Amino acid sequence: MNIQQLEYIIAVDSLKSFSLAAQHCHITQATLSTMIKKIEEELDVVLFDRKQQPIMTTDIGQEIVLQAKKAIFEIEKLKEISNKGMHKIEGKLKIGIIPTIANALLPKVLASLLSSFPEVHFEFVEITTSNILFQLKQGNIDMGILATPLETEDIEESVLYYETLMVYGQKNDDKKYLIPEDIKANKIWMLEEGHCLRNQIINYCSLRKKDLMPDNLTFEANSFETLLNLVDSFGGLTLIPELYYQQLSDERKAKTSFFAPPYPVREVSLVYYRPFAKQRIIKAIGDKIKEVINPLLEWKKMKKSELEIVKI
Repeated sequence: MNIQQLEYIIAVDSLKSFSLAAQHCHITQATLSTMIKKIEEELDVVLFDRKQQPIMTTDIGQEIVLQAKKAIFEIEKLKEISNKGMHKIEGKLKIGIIPTIANALLPKVLASLLSSFPEVHFEFVEITTSNILFQLKQGNIDMGILATPLETEDIEESVLYYETLMVYGQKNDDKKYLIPEDIKANKIWMLEEGHCLRNQIINYCSLRKKDLMPDNLTFEANSFETLLNLVDSFGGLTLIPELYYQQLSDERKAKTSFFAPPYPVREVSLVYYRPFAKQRIIKAIGDKIKEVINPLLEWKKMKKSELEIVKI
């Protein structure tokens, strides 16, 4: 027995005619009669007295038609719930985000996310890239926001935006733009091991260990604020992403320089592990972040040929 058969017996009961019920259901009378006969055989009952004109529903038939109507009603409710669910974003979402993105991204998008998705409970946790990947596969978090490309086979990536990398430190007023080779002439203050931005900077500028610190000092920072304070106090350079640059005071912005084109950019993506993915809500969150952030960034004004995605 299926939904269509239930609709057929309801139609016959309502219209008191096999021919009219067939027209109503857009099938032939022979098909309708056959399908109703199958229900009667399956239930071992007679639903309709065919000798009467108009057709009469038997007593047991009336009870079965009533249950059929209830079943159809509940099925329609399921469809309604499903349709609402396609447009409703709700539930709990746990998001891992790397610290070098969280410090600038969250202040810009959090208010919009909370107001746009009032029925979503957001839980953000600052953790490293490797920990995000591990927690995704364990099912402990639903998605991550980090620098890509990862080139990890079982992790799905959805690019949110690109942000340029910029140089903070003593500026040469005669030179507006820098090239990677210019960096090597200075000591470079870096984030500690485990931050993907550290690897991106080393790879892009082809830095060696001796380029990073004064000979008699080993120090690795855990925040951009620490790096900038060290540069202000001891000289040298450090690299910062564009969204963090936007938070700086005018005095510190004056100490920041762009690279020459092709501009180095880091790719920031939303990532998830497909077996545990809440794909509809993840897409909605990603679209909202893009809507808020992309108009703020320089890469939208540049040609693709002017951008160079820095490898991790």
